[in-house]
Amino acid sequence: MKATGLKRRVLLQGGSIALMLGAHQIARGASILAVRVWPAADYTRVTIESDARLNSQQLVVGSPPRLAVDIEGIDLNTELRDLVGKIKPGDPYINGLRIGQNAPKVVRIVFDLKQTVRPQVFSLAPVAAYKHRLVLDLYPEQAIDPMEALIAERLRDAPKNGSNTTTAPGSGPVVATAPPAPAAPSPAPAPVRPAMPPGDPLGDLMAQQAARPAPSGPAPALPPGGMPLPPAPPPVVAAAPPPARPVTPPGPPPRATASRTDRIIIVALDPGHGGEDPGAIGPNGTREKDIVLQVAHRLRERINAASVNGSPMRAFLTRDADFFVPLGVRVQKARRVQADLFVSIHADAFTTPAARGASVFALSQSGASSSAARWLANKENDADKVGGVNVGNHEAQVQRALLDMSTTAQINDSLKLGGAMLGEIKGIGARLHKAQVEQAGFAVLKAPDIPSVLVETAFISNPEEEANLRRADYQENLADALMRGIQRYFAQNPPLARSRQL
Repeated sequence: MKATGLKRRVLLQGGSIALMLGAHQIARGASILAVRVWPAADYTRVTIESDARLNSQQLVVGSPPRLAVDIEGIDLNTELRDLVGKIKPGDPYINGLRIGQNAPKVVRIVFDLKQTVRPQVFSLAPVAAYKHRLVLDLYPEQAIDPMEALIAERLRDAPKNGSNTTTAPGSGPVVATAPPAPAAPSPAPAPVRPAMPPGDPLGDLMAQQAARPAPSGPAPALPPGGMPLPPAPPPVVAAAPPPARPVTPPGPPPRATASRTDRIIIVALDPGHGGEDPGAIGPNGTREKDIVLQVAHRLRERINAASVNGSPMRAFLTRDADFFVPLGVRVQKARRVQADLFVSIHADAFTTPAARGASVFALSQSGASSSAARWLANKENDADKVGGVNVGNHEAQVQRALLDMSTTAQINDSLKLGGAMLGEIKGIGARLHKAQVEQAGFAVLKAPDIPSVLVETAFISNPEEEANLRRADYQENLADALMRGIQRYFAQNPPLARSRQL
């Protein structure tokens, strides 16, 4: 009896110890696996990855602007301490941060901010290679307008040939620091402002941008609908009648300046993936997001140096750095700048390394043109899950409204653009995976008013094609081919005069 009772007591004690250990493990909570920071002009993202879901509370403090985030159920560890060193001096929003154990099982992170922000804090369930993620997105209080950004870039590149600029022989332009004193009246007729092309007020806005003083803060806030209100119309000024004969014979349209522009042809370039979403990864570790951004930068250089029938071209990138842009926002940006074309650039991957060749895709309203096209569209449409989208945000409603308006005319034009690009890609000796433009329900191609294609430059999962994609000369040839495809399309489908709604 005594021996049996002793055994019972030993078993009970052992069970109590096991229960105590289990309770300790539960109290310990989640373990932090990694921290990542993705700074960009649009927003800065901080990601904290853990082996269990994290609960947090946040508080925004002004003057000076700060953001305090309390993460519950964790202890300060090496991975979290590493977050301090991941903040770079060029981050547009974060000046620095402090981190410490604020209370038992509560870690507090205080972000010292460079400007007031609108934080979005949300959790993401495990997906792909990621475990649980706590995401902190720091958006500017006043949202950046893609059109304003495009105009600012255009003005930086435009020659300053206005009234305050003179050019001495053999020298560059000399810009006056202040307007000169009024000169004596001249008997010559008053100059007439150069005529703008029909119904394109983009130049007016550029002139207003050049005339207004440099802003002391971010761009103006967008209204709830996401699009800025149009500026007030400029005052109407009566001009003196023009002289009977023109001073100079008609010639090619003058180059854009701060006070004049002609019809600008805008091509939206969309480097796929970015930030938390690396895209496909080659057998030697090459990341799709890096390759397609490099190709987009090379193509941008070619577009910005070209013109269509005398009208200058301009490239707009949906992302110009390593950060994530949701699919619907990519389309929204292209529509905001009223792009004439939309080209999404990717590098394909498949389950076996044997697959190879470039492909071009357009949208389909009636099902995919092949099972492979359907598979690829589904994979690309899952990018938001990997990249991380705050589904509780109002952007979800915006995306649903935006991505259901594609038109037959848009798809037909997209097929023409895709065909021109396929022909040029083949011309550089690249192998084609399919000889014709394929179609599927790619979410990023659903702008109703912009011919849109998705270019899979090669299979990054194929070792030979991965090596090609890493070569600068191959990227240059690929950018040349895409540029010639764009020019071929415009040669057969000249851009129409349009009124840009600012």
